[in-house]
This record gives sequence, structure tokens and C-alpha cells, in this order.
Amino acid sequence: MDAKYASSCTEWEKCPETTLPEYAFIGRSNVGKSSLINMLTGTRGLARTSNTPGKTRLINHFIIDASWYLVDLPGYGFAKVGKKDRAEWEAMIRQYLTNRANLVYIFLLIDIRLEPQKSDLSFMEWMAVKELPFVLVFTKADKLSKDKLRKSQKIYLDALKEEWEELPPIYITSSVDKAGKESILNLIAESNQQYLAAQAR
Repeated sequence: MDAKYASSCTEWEKCPETTLPEYAFIGRSNVGKSSLINMLTGTRGLARTSNTPGKTRLINHFIIDASWYLVDLPGYGFAKVGKKDRAEWEAMIRQYLTNRANLVYIFLLIDIRLEPQKSDLSFMEWMAVKELPFVLVFTKADKLSKDKLRKSQKIYLDALKEEWEELPPIYITSSVDKAGKESILNLIAESNQQYLAAQAR
């Protein structure tokens, strides 16, 4: 896979002018987003990893195989930033997600070790209201035993079923052992074909 940095911006209008399909990755701070992106692309250091949550502060575009874009969005949650900065990030993210015409899927990353978080659930609800297509990606599966992994996933899914009649696609991943990599890349490949076929009509 050929993965290259393309651009960074703070306004969706300044994102690359393209009709290529793109996929946005977002999640709470410290969810393992950068590690997952590096794992999916097989490019170490493509997305910056840090022990300090909230390092991603821009809309970062990476061009993959000259055929689609992977977009790294700022995290949300407990990043140590002021209310003003947090509000600006939120506005930037939501404007991008609701206005970017070539956005195919939003990958919402969830730490499988945690109980359902209010910030994640409210963000899912907002995406549903806006009719934005998204998938759930549980991260850090290697941190739990198989038994605890099943229990944690069940707790989360049971919580979602209380509000949702139909659940979005769900993937279990680990940037350590590359779990979920093939499944996510297959989804992107299939979606690219559907997107290009629709564009050709």
C-alpha cells in the first residue's frame, strides 16, 4: 500500500479538491487512532502517535494508492484544551462531516476496555440524525483476554440495542496483532467500487 501525507487544514473548504472517495477516522482522545491508521496503511509514523491525548488538531488527509483518502480527525473527550479550542474543534469536525460530498464512511473508534461513554453515544446519535454513514471500530482488543473481550463487547452492544433498532457495521481491532485490518480494508475496497460505479452513472 502506498500511503502519503496530502494536507492539513482547519476548514473543510480548504480540504483537497477531489472527487476521490474518502474515509474519516475519529474517536475519543487516547483511543489508539494514530496506531490504527499506521497499522491499516502499513506505514509506521504516517499518523503521529503520542502519550499526550489531543495531539491531532487538524483535518489531516492522506492519499492511499492514489485512489482514495484516509482522513485523520481530531479526537474528543478528555484532551487538555480549553473550552474555546474544544468548541472550535467540534465545529470544524461537524462542518467537515456534514459538508464533504465525497465522504463515504466515518470510522468511529471505541476503546473496547471501557463501558459505553456518553460522548461516544451522543456522537453516534448526532451522526444518525444527520444520516451520516458510520461504522464502529473497537480498538485495543489485545489488552483483554478472549473472555473479557466477549463480555465487554456484549455490554456495549446491549447498551446500543436499547436505543438502536439496527446496529452499524462493527469491527474488533488491535494495532498490535493487526486484528481487523483485512476486514476494514475489504470494506473500503468494496465501498470504493460502489462509489466509483455511482460516479460513472
